[in-house]
Amino acid sequence: MSATFNHTIIASTNREESARFYRTILEAAEAPSWGPFTNVQLADGVLLQFAEPPVDIQMQHYAFLVDDELFDRAYQRLVDQGIEHWADPFGKRPGETNTEHGGRGVYFRDPAGHGLELLTRPYL
Repeated sequence: MSATFNHTIIASTNREESARFYRTILEAAEAPSWGPFTNVQLADGVLLQFAEPPVDIQMQHYAFLVDDELFDRAYQRLVDQGIEHWADPFGKRPGETNTEHGGRGVYFRDPAGHGLELLTRPYL
């Protein structure tokens, strides 16, 4: 069997708030949660597990490949909710999306400050 991605733990200041944010933006399913984790289910069984660590949270980057229709809906939610977003990872093009790599992309932050990216075409 080849390796596939199964799950990751995303540090949050409020695990319920973060999980709700990801479910809303990504239209992802709620998943059974246990112990210190609040879980969100993505396609192909990938699990995002949100936890509140007892240490300072260091910003991480998470990129999600979505189809054009989900991108449109998610982007509209960012705009409707007044979530600051950029066309680039350095925040030099606020309020825009990009058309790099033959698709569209946008960058924004989750409630814990992690850098998120939605893109409609993979880089490779």
